[in-house]
Amino acid sequence: MSISLIGSTIGESVTLKLNETAAILRAKGDPVIHLGGGEPKSKPPLDALTAAGAMLTSGEVRYTPAYGTREMKQAILRYMDQYYGRKLTPDHVMASGGAKQAIMVALQAVVNPQEEVLFPVPYWVSYPEMVKLIGAKPVAVRAEDGSFQPSMRDIEQHVTSYSRAIMINSPNNPSGAVYSEDFIAEIIDFCEKKGLYLIMDDIYNRLTFEGVKVANPYDYISDHSENSKLIVINGVSKAFAMTGFRIGWAAANKKLIEVMSCIQSHQTSGPSALLQHAAAAAINGSSKAVDSLRTILEANMSVMMTELNAFDGVYIEKPGGTFYCFPDFSHFEKDSVKLSKLLLEKVQVVTVPGIEFGMEGHLRLSYCGTMKDITEGIERIKWCVDLDSPNELYIGERKLVRDWA
Repeated sequence: MSISLIGSTIGESVTLKLNETAAILRAKGDPVIHLGGGEPKSKPPLDALTAAGAMLTSGEVRYTPAYGTREMKQAILRYMDQYYGRKLTPDHVMASGGAKQAIMVALQAVVNPQEEVLFPVPYWVSYPEMVKLIGAKPVAVRAEDGSFQPSMRDIEQHVTSYSRAIMINSPNNPSGAVYSEDFIAEIIDFCEKKGLYLIMDDIYNRLTFEGVKVANPYDYISDHSENSKLIVINGVSKAFAMTGFRIGWAAANKKLIEVMSCIQSHQTSGPSALLQHAAAAAINGSSKAVDSLRTILEANMSVMMTELNAFDGVYIEKPGGTFYCFPDFSHFEKDSVKLSKLLLEKVQVVTVPGIEFGMEGHLRLSYCGTMKDITEGIERIKWCVDLDSPNELYIGERKLVRDWA
């Protein structure tokens, strides 16, 4: 079989594959604990569900414009005003089939084949593959000091004449790190001076803890014209617990939104009328669902930090937001794929190998499940890797005996 050059270089989404693996194990009745997921247990806002039900009842579920419905655009404008302090017009925004599509369309609109797109390490697993899909080159920038946030010096050292765009995800998946305001201010200034596009993946911007503030990119831009190269991406998947609704959006200059909409019209046509209607209702409705989710996540995060900090040999930085933390398990096993497979095979705990995010020796652990999952999951991990633990472990009525070293 003949496969295209691009097709042969793209790997499957590891996080989606792990979700599938966990679902298969659960269907078999196995006591799997999924600490690798990025999907909150909370239900979507009632406003969204009611709106979707009403539209289904009406039967009026039709094609929509490629850039989104008028209702959805108005909801996005409200969101941008409320949470970014930025008053935009409908021509500055577009809806997509999830934030992932908005990023993909943005890359297709501004990056040429063989050009480079930079992003900090650790990065979301899809960034390198999305860049490859347009024939461009992903450039992962690792902090010289080994931290979760590179300095501008680290960024500058990787910029070449082929560099076209920089992608920033804060709060960050997988680390939960929130990039400092100084760093965001510096990178915006740098991009404006160098003529680089800056794609801000803000999908977790409302899920922060203990008063941590996410830098607002609009506070630092000096180019407010239609030549601005700032692209802000967001959506309802994470903060609104609407992962399956697949509605995201982009905000950018008018010409770029026009081009992105044109590309999207040939890719998928317009996003679903039903799901846009639900998303708009969620944005325009009460913020209680988002506030409740944040409270739950913060409590879960605290429990996971307590469990991991009591785990000798594991180094962990406290996340400022998201659903995730990114502990370093290299004291026990430097090969994160090997470690992740061991945990799944021996104690049926699903984790995501750190190498998939650009950092070996780490695992991404999610705390968007239940507290029971967190405490029991960490207990199983500790028993599996720490040889000083008791030799036996019970999972339900099943007794496990460690037969490996």
